[in-house]
Amino acid sequence: IIAVLIILPGLGGIIYSIGPDEMGVRQRFGKYIGLSSPGLHAKLPFGIDRVTPIKVKKIFKEQFGFKSQAGGRSRGYVTGGDDHSLMLTGDLNILDVRWIVQFKITDPVKLLFATRNPINNVRDISEVVMRRLVGDFSVDEVLTVKREEIDYLAQQELQEILNSYDVGIHIITV
Repeated sequence: IIAVLIILPGLGGIIYSIGPDEMGVRQRFGKYIGLSSPGLHAKLPFGIDRVTPIKVKKIFKEQFGFKSQAGGRSRGYVTGGDDHSLMLTGDLNILDVRWIVQFKITDPVKLLFATRNPINNVRDISEVVMRRLVGDFSVDEVLTVKREEIDYLAQQELQEILNSYDVGIHIITV
């Protein structure tokens, strides 16, 4: 009876499932041993093997200066309380800059093992890049003629920094 009580809970963790938009990163005693494709798989029980599912087909979105309202509507944004969007322009004016960074995970192994918190890295690097770019132009340029150029430059520079950190994230758009 004691053997059954010990073995039975461990057997429940043998089978695991990876969703169609995910890849599973398999670890044995914390060391990377391979990737699992979508579907049903088996692993060693009792915490010997651990599988972390990572969504590799989802496009993630980080927002700065505003947040979408509940329900995922594209119209109507809630503002306020976010100092990340207040920036000093090149002509020493303060501007409320709002932007969205969309990215995708390209390498789940690098995402898990290269940095401690890759999503916060995207947020922090994006803020630094945007502040630097907005600080290079006057308030009128940021609001009108340089807007698309700033978006393009921010995307390129953000991707270069993330590539140098080797975190397995691809920036889709800023």
